[in-house]
Amino acid sequence: MKAAVGVLFGWLVPGGAYLLLRRYAQFAVSFLLVSGAFAAGVALRGASRWPQLAELRGLDGFTALVAQAGALTKALAGGPYLLALWRDGSPTFLDGRLHEYGTTLLVLAGLFNLLALADALELRKAKRP
Repeated sequence: MKAAVGVLFGWLVPGGAYLLLRRYAQFAVSFLLVSGAFAAGVALRGASRWPQLAELRGLDGFTALVAQAGALTKALAGGPYLLALWRDGSPTFLDGRLHEYGTTLLVLAGLFNLLALADALELRKAKRP
């Protein structure tokens, strides 16, 4: 049960799993990295929405799968992703002039948070006697 709470908290608060382990420096770096990348991605109007069927029409299966995987990866950023959805940052998946750069930063934020969460879980396992 404790691991599930740690995973949920680590997803919602970027680097939050480090905070639960009392690794404050790693928490601060992870929080700033994920939040900064996500904020830059939103500022560049990166897509924070799931691609709609109309937007995927005409794409081959692999390209559509990559677009959906990218959308899923952005959700890994946790709290910042939920905040972007709530604030309605991008109305559609393909909206915005600097869509490509912003979307890349949003994906990176999700991957950074996943990396921090995985590392914190490994540190938790190593800490057990």
